[in-house]
Amino acid sequence: MRQATAAIVKPLPDHLFRVHGNSAEMRWESMAGLGYHTPNDRFFVRNHTFTPLVDVTTWRLAVHGEGVRCPREFGYEELRAMPSRTYDVAIECAGNGRRFYRTQQHDGTPGTQWGLGAIGVARWRGVPLKYLLSQAGVRPEAVDVLPTGLDAPFEDHGHVRRPLPIGKAMDDVLVAYEMNGVPLPPDHGFPARLVVPGWVGIASIKWLGDLEVSTEPLYTPWNTVFYPDVTTQPVKSAFEVPWNARVPVAGPHILRGAILVGAGRDRQGGGQLRRRAELAPSGASRPAPGQGLAALAHRLGPRAYGHAPAHGAGHGRDRRHATPHHATPSVRIPLRRRRATSRSRRQRIGNCHRSGLSWRFP
Repeated sequence: MRQATAAIVKPLPDHLFRVHGNSAEMRWESMAGLGYHTPNDRFFVRNHTFTPLVDVTTWRLAVHGEGVRCPREFGYEELRAMPSRTYDVAIECAGNGRRFYRTQQHDGTPGTQWGLGAIGVARWRGVPLKYLLSQAGVRPEAVDVLPTGLDAPFEDHGHVRRPLPIGKAMDDVLVAYEMNGVPLPPDHGFPARLVVPGWVGIASIKWLGDLEVSTEPLYTPWNTVFYPDVTTQPVKSAFEVPWNARVPVAGPHILRGAILVGAGRDRQGGGQLRRRAELAPSGASRPAPGQGLAALAHRLGPRAYGHAPAHGAGHGRDRRHATPHHATPSVRIPLRRRRATSRSRRQRIGNCHRSGLSWRFP
């Protein structure tokens, strides 16, 4: 295994990304009119160090620990030959929106100063983690599963790793080897990564090389120092417009955006759903498909549509168990601002999903 010559392998054009050191944030407005899935070329990148270039011919995934009867190792071709599933799942950094604590609430918190773009939805294909664990003979007394990545150690904390409770590991977690129909790109975990539906992105370990199954609780810096007591994501939403765009108050306008339903599942078993949605004042005509809000030249702010009655239609595929936080036809829905999170939660993850910027449907 070797490191890339730069922290991130794929191109990072300015119109698609904002670069934050070793990480890259998708410009939120770049998804306007593109549909449900985030293309690989604009999916955000969260690196603690650098993207490793893994030799797939020598790569092995080890499953071991006191919680299994028969420790095993699996190669790449073995993994691809196993029974697979395909999930549509969003992955979102726990700190997505962190910069708004500083710019809007004047109460900044340390960490990568993400805007809204540390999130993406992909179609992931891979092997259910419970299948791999069953091949190693998981014991009834197993408690935690500790996935470890192959990227370089982070400061003095070692390799990135974060335990999962055995209940979650045996539920809907995927060991993915494809992303949107192609092998995982290097920046997104090639040759294999975890995809943990509904949980914060740090749980979806990239460049997976080791799975330790324990019979007692496990602790690492990534569930004690950095993200203590942080697991699932709340429901949230945002409009797909350039930052500091403006929308005139007068006249009808179509507002397109996305709604994340953290606890939902798609028909293939995935979670953390991303629904397409749009809002339009009553009687407004709809634009042709593909016409998003990126072309609007005026600021979208609280006074533009903060209390304006509107009606709209939910878009995207039907999802079972989805929380119904989407606009429905012929219903007048006033938008309102979310309340700020508690200071204790900001200190834990610096997350601004409920900040004054984001909007929600009552």
